[in-house]
Amino acid sequence: MDEVKVALYGVGAVGSLIAKSLLEKKGVKIVGAIDAAKEKVGKDLGEVLGLNRKIGITISSDVDVVLSKTKPDIAIHATSSYLKDTYPQIVSIVKHGVNVISTCEELSYPYYSEPKIAKELDRLAKKHDVTVLGTGINPGFLMDTLVITLTAACQKIEKIEAARVMDAATRRLPFQRKIGAGLTVEEFKQKIEKREITGHVGLEQSIAMIAAALAWKLDEIRIDPVEPVIAKEPAESEFIKVDAGKVAGLRQTARGIRKGKEVIVLDFQAYIGAKEEYDAITITGVPTIKQRIQPCVHGDAGTVAIIVNSIPKVLKASAGLLTMKDLPVPSAVTEDMRKYI
Repeated sequence: MDEVKVALYGVGAVGSLIAKSLLEKKGVKIVGAIDAAKEKVGKDLGEVLGLNRKIGITISSDVDVVLSKTKPDIAIHATSSYLKDTYPQIVSIVKHGVNVISTCEELSYPYYSEPKIAKELDRLAKKHDVTVLGTGINPGFLMDTLVITLTAACQKIEKIEAARVMDAATRRLPFQRKIGAGLTVEEFKQKIEKREITGHVGLEQSIAMIAAALAWKLDEIRIDPVEPVIAKEPAESEFIKVDAGKVAGLRQTARGIRKGKEVIVLDFQAYIGAKEEYDAITITGVPTIKQRIQPCVHGDAGTVAIIVNSIPKVLKASAGLLTMKDLPVPSAVTEDMRKYI
């Protein structure tokens, strides 16, 4: 079997990390790269990745030219969190008969939040005989797929709770800015109103995916307002210093309501100076299950792994818009990728 041919759509912070990981893998080859940024177009991918060497892939802004010329097996799409923004980009890939794995958070389970788009994307994917998947570490694994997997050991379930607490000092500067680290409370509120800070994208999708896997019909999904986490003492990262009394990051909670009761609660916290990092799941039922990963899984490293490790499963999957709950149990790809296909 020939090497798996991959095209990159989006060579930003996360897309670049995915590209570097793919370059280290056996049995897979990057054949094209697409990005809208003018400062990247026309440059060799190796230069943009900071590899100090050329790899023979020139970044282009023309998706049709790249996909027609390279004919990849799959495209790794990493541009935006929002499905309305990414939908036309994903469609442009699908129409070339190319499978897609996207980091778009809202694509992780769009049937609840964007049902019309989801239905149309599923139709197009089946028409062109390709598979489309949205995934990542969260949403995509820690607060949904892992939760769903743990429910397999339960006879009865009363309530599911999942929490992710992370020290944002370990993350990239754009992420730290995205959560408002270093701002005053008033500045934080202003950015929330202007939607310059939006909170964590994906809690709604994770709850909807869990409920769908359990065949639970929810009354509603409630997304609580984003709350600032105020530093009680000075904290800092490599990039930002947070004085006591200023915003260190944010917290957001989402709740799935069934028959008037909270049955799924997701709690996301990301702030500079978190004393304890963890990913925790509690399933109250028969039996009750408590799982804790400490420290929490690193977001960037975990997302890269989930994306790359999903390639063989997507290539073997049926056509259509799928979610992580529709695929076989996730697993690592540590050997030549062709061995998993």
